Amino acid sequence: MNKWESSLNVPLGKNKIIIISLTQKGHDLAQRLCSLISARHVHKPTPFAVTVQRYFKHQHPLIFITATGIAVRSLAPVIHSKKSDPPILVMDEQGEFIIPLLSGHEGGANEWARGLSELLTAQLVITTAAPYQKPVYVIGMGCDRGCPESYLQALIDAHIPTATLQQVVAITSINLKQNEQALLALSQRLNIDFICYPATTLNSVAEQLSYKSEIVFREVGCYGVAEAAALIHAHHITQQPAELALIKHKNKRATIALARSYPKDQ
Repeated sequence: MNKWESSLNVPLGKNKIIIISLTQKGHDLAQRLCSLISARHVHKPTPFAVTVQRYFKHQHPLIFITATGIAVRSLAPVIHSKKSDPPILVMDEQGEFIIPLLSGHEGGANEWARGLSELLTAQLVITTAAPYQKPVYVIGMGCDRGCPESYLQALIDAHIPTATLQQVVAITSINLKQNEQALLALSQRLNIDFICYPATTLNSVAEQLSYKSEIVFREVGCYGVAEAAALIHAHHITQQPAELALIKHKNKRATIALARSYPKDQ
């Protein structure tokens, strides 16, 4: 069971999560979700309203990859109470935004959506009255000497949604890369600070890394660069615990990771 699944106030073994899609892009996102979580995908159910209302009445947690209005109009006749209705989420077909639509507090939709946003590196949109804070995101990067900027941008395009990139406050790396032209050019073009840390500082979060590389340690003196630099700087900004929103991903010349931290409630 994923950590976000345990927050649902429903017996998932009996009431399987059902993902509803209507478009080809929505279909593709639903298939991706099914590879990450235990869920059933139903594409273009017919008749639409009758089918989704039946799932709702049987207490299935639902993820609509549709317009919010479609979900609202379809479920309106069967919505009963926030204390008994199943949790309902809505996502855009690009997978950039997640909205807890129904049963946010009592049904666990808010925390479910938060966990799912972590899996997808998507933007959580909370509309209920709660002390949620917008996260601070930090990108960590490493690269070969002389790496072209295009390899760095390719990693961002592949792994960082546009909505998340807008919340990134810094690109970070190890001190050895402080004069790396591609990293400097990327940060300048994106208008994001470029911050570097020494290997000894990066090693202070070694236990949080998804993988501790002995090869990297022998080469630069720390067990990882991208993940560690992102974690260190996210914590530095908020003075709160930081976590990996995206573990290390690589292409032929570069590495990327993404860390997140939530400012302390005021």
